[in-house]
Amino acid sequence: MRLVVLDTETTGLEVALDHRIIEIGCVEIINRKLTGRHFHRYINPQREIDAGAMEVHGISNDDLADKPLFAQVADEFVDFVKGAELVIHNAPFDVGFLNAEIDRLAGQYQPLETYSGIIDTLPMARQMHPGQRNSLDALCKRYGVDNSQRTLHGALLDAEILADVYLLMTGGQVDLVLGGETADSEQGKAASSIQRLSAERQPLKIVQANAAELSQHQQKLEQIKQSSGQYCLWPLT
Repeated sequence: MRLVVLDTETTGLEVALDHRIIEIGCVEIINRKLTGRHFHRYINPQREIDAGAMEVHGISNDDLADKPLFAQVADEFVDFVKGAELVIHNAPFDVGFLNAEIDRLAGQYQPLETYSGIIDTLPMARQMHPGQRNSLDALCKRYGVDNSQRTLHGALLDAEILADVYLLMTGGQVDLVLGGETADSEQGKAASSIQRLSAERQPLKIVQANAAELSQHQQKLEQIKQSSGQYCLWPLT
């Protein structure tokens, strides 16, 4: 399975106010392993950056004066994400801005969802950690991911950090929590070991069910169907 973890920086918060993308950062994961391939471009937005946005990412209009327009990097970007599942934190924000840029190219490209699936880690984190903060910084603390270089937001760095967080979020238990303790390092002690996942590690082994296990599974589903009045959430195959 190919994943592309994506983040953007923009001139402001409201795409409806004609704010534009100024940076795109993507990193590739295949079979739950970072491959080292990435896509990273700064983009000239052809408009002023809001002061508030500049305080977040530190990118000025002067920094972008000689950078390409989105139209000039669109082919490379679409080729990089095509066929992948995009992992994005608060996906409606980034997808909204990217589709607005695509719309400006007058039918040359389809909406982003045409090329890629979308995995939004924000609602995923809210479901896993209800009632807690689930910003990217909060998740880094919770899962012990090193974000010490994140003094300012940057699309490629944030994509790399989110890749680590996503793999830990979806990889099973990462902390042994005893009675009365909490796995959330915002509320408890700081994580004992800050980590970044190594690109050199071996891919996780995928264990498939054998024929006997599949047969037992089917039998169990049939029992559920019979006991629930012929209703079963999981279809029998």
